[in-house]
Amino acid sequence: MKKTILSLAILSALLVSCNETKHKHESTDTVETTEGVHEHEMEEMAAETHTMHNSWVNEIKLDNGNKWEANLETTEGVDKMLNLVKTSDPKTVEDYHTLASKLNEDKNYVVKKCTMEGPSHDNLHVFLHPLIEKIEALGKVSSTDEGAEVTASIKENLEGYYNYFQ
Repeated sequence: MKKTILSLAILSALLVSCNETKHKHESTDTVETTEGVHEHEMEEMAAETHTMHNSWVNEIKLDNGNKWEANLETTEGVDKMLNLVKTSDPKTVEDYHTLASKLNEDKNYVVKKCTMEGPSHDNLHVFLHPLIEKIEALGKVSSTDEGAEVTASIKENLEGYYNYFQ
């Protein structure tokens, strides 16, 4: 009888200890997953900050010290977007969303009509990629302060075009 009780006690102790180890392992997995999500969010925030501060100017190159030749439609599209930003006077979040929609249409025109090739085309993409991200961000703003900040960054991006393309 004593052997049976002793055996049951040892078996119970083993089962309890295995169960505790399993819970500790699950807790560790949860922490690791949460940390992974946190790192991903931090990377996204860093990318947004990178885009909003127009760091693309550190990546773009001139054509041996000269501006790149751009096709007429590209320059017209950039002119139209810049004029739209300069003349718009958004007052509400919805106004910023509307501005984003109009800018997106003009950006799509530029992309569709682009006939540039080679290094000039590659450098146009250095200019366009952050602009596209900013227009998308403008369409998702949730406050007028955020909308004003993104719009100012878009304006700066568009004005920078003329430093690299003609």
